[in-house]
Formats: sequence, structure tokens, C-alpha cells
Amino acid sequence: MDYSKPFSLEDARIGVLGGSGLYSMEGLENLREVEVDTPYGKPSDDLRIGSLEDIEVVFLARHGRNHTFTPTEVPYRANIWALRSLGVRWILSPSAVGSLQEEIRPLDMVVPDQFIDRTHQRPLSFFANGAVAHVSMADPFCLNLSRLLIEIGEKLMPEGRQLHRGGIYLAMEGPAFSTRAESNLYRSWGCKVIGMTNHTEARLAREAEIAYASLSMVTDYDCWSQEQSNVSVEMVIDNLKSNAEVGNRIMISTIQKIAQTRPKSEAHTALRDGLMTQKEKVPNKTRKKLDLFTSPYWGNFEQS
Repeated sequence: MDYSKPFSLEDARIGVLGGSGLYSMEGLENLREVEVDTPYGKPSDDLRIGSLEDIEVVFLARHGRNHTFTPTEVPYRANIWALRSLGVRWILSPSAVGSLQEEIRPLDMVVPDQFIDRTHQRPLSFFANGAVAHVSMADPFCLNLSRLLIEIGEKLMPEGRQLHRGGIYLAMEGPAFSTRAESNLYRSWGCKVIGMTNHTEARLAREAEIAYASLSMVTDYDCWSQEQSNVSVEMVIDNLKSNAEVGNRIMISTIQKIAQTRPKSEAHTALRDGLMTQKEKVPNKTRKKLDLFTSPYWGNFEQS
């Protein structure tokens, strides 16, 4: 099937963006690796396509399989473009976070529903150079995907560990962890967890008309908690390993549910009311780069 052309959700694939500690995904069969060139450069790694029962899954390690990209260096636009070019219309994003609230303990998990963005070195849009789009980010995570993650995650969490429904994800630039003053500021804003990647992905996924949801896996209390040890790489890695097995099980079960229900999302038509520039006014070079996303509304560029 040519996934560069319009297709229905019945033909779509599911994408998984693996974060720190999740550089591969167990349970996939008939794995093959695909190298994708994009108008935005190379993705973080080759994309691995495998099957899980009756649906194809595309896995990409956002930091690279050897963790060679900092949160700032991750080629976010290339990653999202590559996933969309392979027919992905749903993205699950398991990722490591720190907790900003006492009740959210290390080894708990959170399905967040909001963001506050504190990054400042990221490209946050595909649209520029003569083309403008304004997509809605009022609900930045797909409500339907998040609901599935919650329902399945609550059933699969080990005894003594909790999955929390909703909350604000504070996105920081990194790669250094927060100062204590910053951590306490974010707590005062009511943020629940802190991470370095999901907001950028969610913004771009919305423009690419891909539904996006996060499984935020808590590795530590951020440095606000002086009763706990300060955040260290060793602590984070130990908890990453513990989270990975549970996170993988939740991903597999959620993927199976997506395959059964093929949930629709507001994200799937995000550009319908978001494109501002008339296509006749967009430079050809820009039209060509955006064609993967805009062809349902502007027509196929090569045929126009």
C-alpha cells in the first residue's frame, strides 16, 4: 500500500515513540527496518515496522537506539513526518518524567491531559516560509487515546503502584534537570510531572493530523523534595528499567484495543479549519514539503 496517498483509518498504522529506557518494543513480529528521508532531515533512527496480531506498528526510538540525541537535538519534525509518511495516525508516547507532587510516586504512571511549555530551542511547527496554519491545542492529547491508556493501564499496574488520570505535564528544555527554585515554581502552578520531549511531539503530531497520547512513567521526585535524594542519572536508570516492562505491557494491550476500535480523533482533521494561507500564495518549495499533510485540502501538489 502507498501510504503517501490519502487512506482511511482502516488502513492506518499505530506509532510508538519510545523514550529513555525504551529503545525497542517487545511483542512485535515480522520486524523490518525502514530508512526514511524527510524534507526535515533524518529521523532519530531507522523506523522499525512489525505486526501485532492484525495491525502494523511503527516503532521509533526518539533519542536513537543508543540514546545519542539530547532532548533539544531530537529531530522532532523529521520523526513526525516519517511516521505520518508510513501511514501512522495514532501515536503512543511512553516517556520518563519526574514527579512534581507528593502523591505521584516514583514507579507510578500518569496519563497527562495538559501541557505548560518551557522549551525555547525547538521548532514547533511544520508551517513557515510562506504557509501559515493555526491548529487547536486546547486539548493537546487525544482524549480517546488517553482514555484507552487509562482503562488498560489501571488494570495492568502492579500492586502498590498507581496510574493517575490527567494532570499538567511541564515541558522543560533540558538536558540538565531543574533547579530547586524552578521545581517549586512548577509545583505552585499545579503541574503534576516534568519532562523534556512530549510537548514538542504533540504540537507537531496535531499539525500532521495524528492522534497523540502519553504514558508518563515516573522515575523520581524532582528536586523540590528535599526529603528525597536529589535526582541522579543512576536513580533514573534504575527506575527506567523497572518501568519498561510494565510500560511495554500497557503499550501492547492498548495497541490491540486501537486495532479493534480504530478510534477517531479531532486530531485527524486538525488542518481542516487551521490552514490560513491560500494555496495559490504558497511557494512551490513549501507546498512540496507540506504536501503529505495538506493534500486532502489543497490537492496533491504533484498533480496541481
